[in-house]
Amino acid sequence: MIHQVILQIQCNGRGTYNITREVEQVVSDADINTGLCHVFSHHTSASLTLCENADPAVRRDLEQFMGKLVPDGDPAYEHSLEGPDDMPAHIRSILTNMDLTLPVTAGHCARGTWQGIYLWEHRTVPLRRQITVTLQGE
Repeated sequence: MIHQVILQIQCNGRGTYNITREVEQVVSDADINTGLCHVFSHHTSASLTLCENADPAVRRDLEQFMGKLVPDGDPAYEHSLEGPDDMPAHIRSILTNMDLTLPVTAGHCARGTWQGIYLWEHRTVPLRRQITVTLQGE
């Protein structure tokens, strides 16, 4: 069986957005006991991560690290069509992942105890993001 749903996620600017509940709801609604859950971002300036879900300091530290690694407004970037965060957002999404694949076991994504599924928005402006969740299994 294959089941696919497109999620719309409103982001209020740069940061991580926990989408675990939304993805788990798609898995639950699909009535798949065992299989795979593929989560895909349709954007070149946002990514997906499987990250620590207990302490928000982890995600703040990741944001701080990424800001040092790929700073906004670097004069070395030629592409700045949508502002100083445009090219850095593209680089950040390439360095991370635009998709995740998780096992489905007993009707749920088989995540570790402290793992959550996050949309990592790399732009500083509010944007609506589209995420496709595809399930395959039985």
